[in-house]
Amino acid sequence: MKIIVVVTFCFFFSILSNAQVGNNAIQQSINNFSSNKELENAAISFMAYDLDSNIVLAEYNHRSAMPPASVVKLFTTAAAFEILGKDYRPKTEIYYTGMIDSSGVLNGDIVIRGLGDPSLGSRFFNDRENADEFLKTWTATIAEKGIKKVNGRVLADGSAFGYDGAPDGWSWSDMGNYYGSPASACAVYDNMTYLHFSTSSQLDAPTYLDSMTPPIPGYTLDNRVTTYNSSRDNAYIYGTPYSYERFAIGNLPRSKSNFEVKASVPDPELLLAQVVQTSLMKANIEVVLPAVGLRTILQEVDTVLNYNKMNLLLINEGKSVEDIAYWTNYRSVNFFAEQLLGLIGYEKTGLGGTSESTRYLNNYWEPRLGLKVYQTDGSGLARNNGFSAYHFIQLLKYMNASKNFKDFEASLPTAGESGTLRSVCRGQAAQGRMKAKSGTMKRIKSYAGYIDTKSGRKIAFALIVNNADLTSYQITKRMEVVFNSMANY
Repeated sequence: MKIIVVVTFCFFFSILSNAQVGNNAIQQSINNFSSNKELENAAISFMAYDLDSNIVLAEYNHRSAMPPASVVKLFTTAAAFEILGKDYRPKTEIYYTGMIDSSGVLNGDIVIRGLGDPSLGSRFFNDRENADEFLKTWTATIAEKGIKKVNGRVLADGSAFGYDGAPDGWSWSDMGNYYGSPASACAVYDNMTYLHFSTSSQLDAPTYLDSMTPPIPGYTLDNRVTTYNSSRDNAYIYGTPYSYERFAIGNLPRSKSNFEVKASVPDPELLLAQVVQTSLMKANIEVVLPAVGLRTILQEVDTVLNYNKMNLLLINEGKSVEDIAYWTNYRSVNFFAEQLLGLIGYEKTGLGGTSESTRYLNNYWEPRLGLKVYQTDGSGLARNNGFSAYHFIQLLKYMNASKNFKDFEASLPTAGESGTLRSVCRGQAAQGRMKAKSGTMKRIKSYAGYIDTKSGRKIAFALIVNNADLTSYQITKRMEVVFNSMANY
């Protein structure tokens, strides 16, 4: 009789669970959402999970994997908290080779060993006027050592992350723009430069590139950008890593001077060496030979730098994982996500290249989440990432039980209030209750995160849509109905 009672109870519980999934307002809202005519050719994956009761509240194709755009950053930042720890700070080490003679001449090189710090001169951690504070500190330390002349060069070593350039799956149309800045162990100024344009008062007229900040020696731009009737930047820069020949298309507003367009840096390793050398020269410390990056040297001769035989000048500690992860999710900074990915790979495998780092990350998550993971970059810019709503629910469940949960959740924007979710559900039920990461690319719109319901429950959710016949604004408005249904649960 006991067996019959248990079986009957389990059967009843199964029916009850299915009824909850089938009849609640959340399931009805996702069913209505998916029935939109504009979504008839779209791929949709959705799941809502009650973290307090450990039950599925609603789902729609929850196992269907597809590229989710920037929501991939949840996997990257969660891994950074779990593997590196929130207090981990990437470093940059400065050495010199050779000897300093009695007249202050260094018969050797200044060597910068980059270990993946993304905060050097970053606009997220420095005001524009203070972006070079790290250079002043480094230059002062070199001067205090009594060095008045470098009878050699400034050499930057970014080999810790390798030299593969952009991750596999990145688009040609992204890599020349600031949001397509790839990772580098020697990173500086967010691996980004400002292009300063002046524009005519005439419509459809040519524009002119006046200057760059920072200036990049050898950078050339085939400028095909014209003026149009808008106040927005609609210019796109095309170019690949390590290529200094770039071209620009699109439009900029009329009658502007010093209009800034942000572009990626071709070779951050070399640029870091160059700006350090410029800083030394401004402080009247002569450097005889041109600045160089290790990648350039390796193209000519196989070289291994032995830091045990060098003299350490200083160690520069960057911002913490907690600080970097905050901006990664709050403002969806692709560059920071790629740097975090590289830091994980470097610390755990000795090389922070994208392929090594994603291989480690996928192997890390799979046994912990109990499913196959297909992550191919850190930011979600690659279109060969493959994630379903179920992937994100498993991650969000895992992090909800982690000691790092408070800091992880704090990095997420709040609906209607902050970051990339500032305009989502503003004045609606989910405002202030939904903390999530958004993802937006051409024909992709995604959200995943947590919702604290009006009844006091906590829901983990993910909604991914590919190939909808809607603008980003239109599809977000339809998604808000689903978000509000969860907030009202």
